[in-house]
Amino acid sequence: MTDYQIRPYQEQDIDQLIELCATHAAYEQSDYSEEGKREALQETLVSPQAELRCLVVAVGPELVGYATFVRQYSTWDAAYYLYMDCLFLKEAWRGYGIGKKLLDRIKQIATEEGYFQVQWQTPVTNSQAIKFYKREGAMAKDKVRFFLNTP
Repeated sequence: MTDYQIRPYQEQDIDQLIELCATHAAYEQSDYSEEGKREALQETLVSPQAELRCLVVAVGPELVGYATFVRQYSTWDAAYYLYMDCLFLKEAWRGYGIGKKLLDRIKQIATEEGYFQVQWQTPVTNSQAIKFYKREGAMAKDKVRFFLNTP
């Protein structure tokens, strides 16, 4: 397997990150429009007040995966945790332990920064990811996700 690097997002990654987002959405059978995403994501990820953080998996100049996460607060636990919004690897790069290393890096960040937990969700149809997360010791919690669009 070719050497890879897990590193923080850099400004020059934006076009490949958008491509990964589109591929990720297609994998999860979701709609994705690139319109307006480049500027909005770039501003969000490089802003000095950035709340969304991103790690990328780079093989030379090519990005083959990414994970995004943000700090959230649990009212019931009265503590902050990291919410992982996305974790995705291109299909050709799955099965080599890279996803585990990416998840381990997020767990390491959570531990170092004093968060009590990492939470995320995945579609019930994503059986490959569900198996992976369970192998990593994650516990599933049945919930239904709702959306309300605002004007």
